[in-house]
Amino acid sequence: MHEWPFQLSVKRDDPQRTEVLLCTALLRDVPGKRAVYRAQWNRQDVVVKVFSHKIHAARHLKREWRGLLGLRQRGFSAPQPLFHGKTTQGRRVLVMENIGDAPSVRRQFAEVCEPAPMVRLLEPVCRELARYHEKGVLQTDLHLGNFLAPGDGIVAIDAAQIRFRAQPIRKRESLAQLAELASFLPPSCSSSLKSLYEEYFKTRRWSLQTSDETWLRKKAQRCKSRAIDRVLRKYRRSNSRHSSITVPGYRGLFDRLFCRGGDANELVTQLDALMETADVLKRGNTCFVSRLRWNGRDIVVKRYNHKGLIHSLRHTIKKSRARHGWIASHRLRLLGIGTPEPLAYIERRRGPIVWCSYLIHEYVPGRKLNDLLQDDTVSPDQRQQHIAQVLAVLEKLGRYRITHGDMKHSNILIGAGGPILTDLDALTVHRWRRAYEIGHRKDVRRFQVACEAGTWAAT
Repeated sequence: MHEWPFQLSVKRDDPQRTEVLLCTALLRDVPGKRAVYRAQWNRQDVVVKVFSHKIHAARHLKREWRGLLGLRQRGFSAPQPLFHGKTTQGRRVLVMENIGDAPSVRRQFAEVCEPAPMVRLLEPVCRELARYHEKGVLQTDLHLGNFLAPGDGIVAIDAAQIRFRAQPIRKRESLAQLAELASFLPPSCSSSLKSLYEEYFKTRRWSLQTSDETWLRKKAQRCKSRAIDRVLRKYRRSNSRHSSITVPGYRGLFDRLFCRGGDANELVTQLDALMETADVLKRGNTCFVSRLRWNGRDIVVKRYNHKGLIHSLRHTIKKSRARHGWIASHRLRLLGIGTPEPLAYIERRRGPIVWCSYLIHEYVPGRKLNDLLQDDTVSPDQRQQHIAQVLAVLEKLGRYRITHGDMKHSNILIGAGGPILTDLDALTVHRWRRAYEIGHRKDVRRFQVACEAGTWAAT
């Protein structure tokens, strides 16, 4: 670890001389690939990229330098590349101007909750993307973190993945990138997508046809599914948001915010005792569920019990039910579908075998759908409204070929914000449409049977 600030000596490639940089802050660190620092050079604020890949460092630097120069030559806003060279340890370094404290579009996007402001934030990026395509520029690593919004326009950064062509980008390839940009919007913004598409088409001087809009919506949906899969791959290992369990004999992940100020290792080792003395919600042969407080949070812990060696071997091979629930919960939340926030999953192992597992999630207040349907004080219109909300959730799941697998009334809570799906052990993302259609019919049939039983009981 460096002590801040620290000096970095760089031998320039052209002209051959040594420059001294005073690095004052770490902006980003990608282990094994690059580190990005804020620094001072000749009384000028600069950004320093140190490429550390043992094989590809020189190529990474060359692509970044070429990308920044290419953007500026075509009239786009991008940091001015100043020089490049090597450190005394032989690492490749690129130095560019510092744009200042302009926020990234990603950061601005994360601070907005309403659909309309989200769309307005993307509109200037959409226009800039159209200008890129008009001048033969293709950003093959399209995400909101690669754009800064200083207030008077859009500035491109991380230019290593940019490709330049002599002719404008073809329409179908252009629209594929437009759909990828639209996929960053949450499902609540689906009704505003047309205005975003119109911004792009207006900049390209094209006419937005109904067939274009239909194709874009389907493509954006596929892009969103792929983006969620990429995020979920990160959620299977330690990352900036989750930390690994370090207790011998246990594996799993904790949400870092959930653990802040608490001893996660102590929770792991004492979890069974805490569950026994807490509010027991279910004590079954398959699972044991308790509600308790830990580190100031109201949580629910679900333990999937050991049921024999063959059972444990099967769940070791196909992954534990707690791990499946962890991923399924994150998937639904990324899609904007109500489900309790997952806080940790833990696997207790004997050697390589998963003996039992635990899923920890937040406690969410709400009433079971069946209780509402059987409540005489709930009007028929309110019952129908709750049923319609759940059917809308099933329809949203269907857009991504997802089935819940156990749509009984006890697994559906009605909270202040609408339906909340729980017990995601059987949630499945189907690769084939036919398999999804079979699973969806089962979900709908199970839900309707529960609703009919509840409505009949109320009458």
